[in-house]
Amino acid sequence: MKLKYLVFALLMMFTLHSCVVLSTKKYKSMLAQRDSLTTRTQTLEAQVSALKADSARLTDEIAKLKGDLSGTQDDLAKLKGNYNDLNNNLSSTNSKVNQLSADLKKREQRLKEVEDILRKRDEATNALKEKLQKALLGFQQSGLSVDIRNGKVYVSLTDKLLFPSGSIVIDEKGKAALKQLAEVLNKEPDINMAVEGHTDDKKVINLGQIKDNWDLSVLRATSVTRYLTETEHIDPQRLTATGKSQYQPIDPTDSNEARAKNRRIEIVLSPKLDELYNLIKN
Repeated sequence: MKLKYLVFALLMMFTLHSCVVLSTKKYKSMLAQRDSLTTRTQTLEAQVSALKADSARLTDEIAKLKGDLSGTQDDLAKLKGNYNDLNNNLSSTNSKVNQLSADLKKREQRLKEVEDILRKRDEATNALKEKLQKALLGFQQSGLSVDIRNGKVYVSLTDKLLFPSGSIVIDEKGKAALKQLAEVLNKEPDINMAVEGHTDDKKVINLGQIKDNWDLSVLRATSVTRYLTETEHIDPQRLTATGKSQYQPIDPTDSNEARAKNRRIEIVLSPKLDELYNLIKN
């Protein structure tokens, strides 16, 4: 509106300055020009107002877009950080997988080596059992048996085959059986032996220095061990003597036949497994 009044004032000043009496026609023309200028001025003011509104709207939109851009950049930075973390985790996981794969291969190789050693042990155990059965065939009717338990060969000799009743002194039949056994074992230097003495559950009575079944089982085991080392010249380092007393019976029933089975010497033969033990330790 200020622009409109300014234009009108300028027209009036121009008119007064000229000091010319205007005709009606000219006056009307000037009024028409004034109105046209006023209309144009209003139009321009409206356009200016619209432009200001658009400028304000665009300014708001620009500010909003800048905010969105800043948020997007933050999100992008986070995504880059997550991507780097994922890459680091992936690298660490790949390293662990490679290490586990290498360990697995080592374990598989070791397992194969252990299986090979155990297979060889079983083959050697079966071969030893066959040799002993052939060598001791003549004593099997007298209370001698050969079998395999837990990968070991058990030679079981009843007390009547080795000792007179209540004695720890080996008789001639027992010596003959042990001699045959020693002939095989002296040819098998990689076999270790454990001589175990076993009794029945009856208490020892009137046996002088033998106080109980523990004494009887240990002394009979040492008698057999001493005969094998001193007479048959088996390396003492290969032998161990133990007494089990009455506590590992073959037949736990309460009968004379069961007690006769339980009174025995068991010679447990096992291949040396140094190779296996070293493999397990490493």
